[in-house]
Amino acid sequence: QVQLVESGGGLVQAGGSLRLSCAVSGRTVSNYGMGWFRQAPGKEREFVARISRLGGTTNYADSVKGRFTISRDNANNTLYLQKNSLKPEDTAVYYCAAAPYLRNSGSYYQDRGNYDYWGQGTQVTVSS
Repeated sequence: QVQLVESGGGLVQAGGSLRLSCAVSGRTVSNYGMGWFRQAPGKEREFVARISRLGGTTNYADSVKGRFTISRDNANNTLYLQKNSLKPEDTAVYYCAAAPYLRNSGSYYQDRGNYDYWGQGTQVTVSS
């Protein structure tokens, strides 16, 4: 079993920055591809970013490309999402997720059904 706990959410003004963290426990984190998803009120959970097991490959949703950066620290079992130039439309609950295997295919790693483990989520609210 893998346990994921997100932190770092909060209220920020448009144009500001936040860094989300996801603490991983239970298994060796380097065995898992990791991703961030978000869910706004009334909308489906959507892909934000993913990172390969050793951090060599990252991919982003078009809506956050150039503003968000996903990274991981396997030595400390932590996943990060640095969010800059935040917009009101970035308001959502953000979830981290882990998968033992993620194909290098957009249709695969963007599908939340391919992730086996999820955190409880952290709320991010961006005011205009």
